[in-house]
Amino acid sequence: MPNPAEIIQSLYGAFGRGDMPAILDMLSADVQWIHHGSIGLPYLGRFAGKPAVAQWFGQVAALDGIEAFEPREFLVGADHVTVLGWERTRALPAGRVFESDWVHVFNLRDGKIVRFVGAYDTAASAAART
Repeated sequence: MPNPAEIIQSLYGAFGRGDMPAILDMLSADVQWIHHGSIGLPYLGRFAGKPAVAQWFGQVAALDGIEAFEPREFLVGADHVTVLGWERTRALPAGRVFESDWVHVFNLRDGKIVRFVGAYDTAASAAART
């Protein structure tokens, strides 16, 4: 079985390819997906289960034209991985670009992702949407 870092790196690879079936296959059936923020975008909040996570990714794609996405540092534990990264995104439909550092925390059990918690610079995102 791959180690936690390999699983999360595979997740980011699938995200980069737009491979939703591969992403969903890495999740537990009861996955909890939490994305923190304060600007009222539909992908900010709590989502439970694979169907809700698939919708979450759809909402991100509809609202964020990600131009660069860089996981930069992986902090790995026995059953969790924290990733520090950066992105450059075009806010849709406004078309203005923002950049943000972000943090993603993944918890794993039996080789599957059971929880994701993410946060990024929602002030930069909000400014690009006005």
